[in-house]
Amino acid sequence: MKFNKLILIFLLFTALFAHAQQDSILIAKPISQYPPEMLKTDDVGNKYYYDEGQKARIYEINGENVVVMDELILFKKPKFNNQLDQNYYFFLNKKLNRVYPLFITALEQYQDIENESKGLDKSAQRKYVNARQNALADQYEKQLRDLTTTEGRVFAKLMNRATGKTVYDIIKELRGGWSAFWWNVKGNIADVDIKEPFDPHKNRTDEFVEALLQSNWNAGYFQPYPGYQNFKIKK
Repeated sequence: MKFNKLILIFLLFTALFAHAQQDSILIAKPISQYPPEMLKTDDVGNKYYYDEGQKARIYEINGENVVVMDELILFKKPKFNNQLDQNYYFFLNKKLNRVYPLFITALEQYQDIENESKGLDKSAQRKYVNARQNALADQYEKQLRDLTTTEGRVFAKLMNRATGKTVYDIIKELRGGWSAFWWNVKGNIADVDIKEPFDPHKNRTDEFVEALLQSNWNAGYFQPYPGYQNFKIKK
């Protein structure tokens, strides 16, 4: 990816987060002051406002606000062997911040195709996928070409964490085995193995990425994707 594009994406993402933080500070008013369409209902019928910035439900009980925070997953920060190890951890955090918005876009597009084609029979499903796969694959491939080697590795691991499928599997599903084969060859040339799964227990980089994900989600820097907590780390 060109440097100026990365800067624009990063600045936009930072500005949006800063604005969200400002909004979260102001959310102290009773939920009765919010439009009804912004309110949700919990399992027992109580109305609440959900604050995305603070990851919390805000109730109004007897005229007072009651804040119920979302459950946080506490992930122990990796132990650094030396200063170089720690520098690599912070280096990965910068790469993750650059890749994460692109990953979210690719994930949403891929899941949209999956959801839209679920209720179709095989013939209709094939027609639907054929109608959309070229546009999606072209955009997806361009993202891979623009990423640096490290960013490409992080992107591939994030997709595997979110979908349970490697980038190779996704490309094969959308464009066929021959295309997936060639993308794997291209990936290997750039030192990116698109067949390698995400495994924080066997791969040091994956361990760092998982710790950084949890830290950024807990701090509110990243908006979690749907189902982000479903990933189970198995030793």
